[in-house]
Amino acid sequence: MQVSNQILEELKQKTFNPSGMNSVVGLDGFVDKIVTPVDKRDGLDENFQAIETLDALGSRISAAAGKSANIELFPRFDKLGGNGPIMANAHDSLGLNVRYIGALGCPTIDPVFEEFARKTDAISLADPGITTALEFKDGKLMLGNTRSLEEIDFQRIIKVAGEGAFTDMLAKAQSVSIVNWTMIPKMTSILLEIVERIMPNLPPIDTRNFFFDLTDPAKRSSEDIREVLQVISRFQAHAEVTLGLNFNEALQVCDTLGLQTGGKEEEALCSMATEIRRKLEIACVVVHPIESAACATKDGAWWTPGPFTENPKITTGAGDHFNAGFSAARLCGFSPLTSLALATCTSGHYVRTAQSPSTSQVINLLRQA
Repeated sequence: MQVSNQILEELKQKTFNPSGMNSVVGLDGFVDKIVTPVDKRDGLDENFQAIETLDALGSRISAAAGKSANIELFPRFDKLGGNGPIMANAHDSLGLNVRYIGALGCPTIDPVFEEFARKTDAISLADPGITTALEFKDGKLMLGNTRSLEEIDFQRIIKVAGEGAFTDMLAKAQSVSIVNWTMIPKMTSILLEIVERIMPNLPPIDTRNFFFDLTDPAKRSSEDIREVLQVISRFQAHAEVTLGLNFNEALQVCDTLGLQTGGKEEEALCSMATEIRRKLEIACVVVHPIESAACATKDGAWWTPGPFTENPKITTGAGDHFNAGFSAARLCGFSPLTSLALATCTSGHYVRTAQSPSTSQVINLLRQA
């Protein structure tokens, strides 16, 4: 990763310190079961050779067509999961005051979320989903059970949180992040209720930002994706709206909107971000493959490489940390370019350590890159 002088100069002039700012994040929640698929066993416990790539796993599965296959999944650990909780944890580590609302367990909080629920004064709407996450050198495969998330709708939010309390929570927040649309079946109707019933009643705040992440919408129809994008666009009348997309999500959104797609090179990423933003008429669109990131605002488009590592300790949650870093950096007044760099280093620290970073750790990685 080559850090431009422009980024280094801006870091001298501004402080990456969002403490005192309020963040609201929701609405999902998963127990993540991190596992490694076994290729060949040499003995007990961790004495095995792993299936190291998604391509190799795909070949193993394809070879079993018309026959059968038995693939061992070696358990690594269980952890708090879901795009919302991971992003909220990252915001907390970066110094924001975080409130969480989502699926953490009902009527009691699931043990994996107990500490998280305490520190975010969380409101739990349903039991969490379950994700079995298979991690590889070239990506990850997430196998999800989302049945409990079908219970989450606007009426449930109002019943559990109270309409006044929910409105007050959003009114006080400089950053509101609503993520994992794909896995919450009633999310579009929830967003529609919020933009029609809640947003017009919020007092104006110059720094109010809404961040949306669709989260791998491949299983949803083009009509569903088009509808939620139209609803997301309506939030721009009440706040600065950012849509965060990984590379595959950007391709899917472009296809849905009838826009030209491209590769992972700088020009193509900037072009996709620019055209999506223009089509939706929102403040910002971010596109972040594993190796780099681009974003577009009304003032132009920017790109930066990331601190890529070939041997990550963890990859599940990398995108959520990117989103947290980007949104926090923008709240602190950083330019789009520097915000991208801080976001890639927020994610970069996490995948190297499996720990959410502080702002000083993010800046240290950026300066070392």
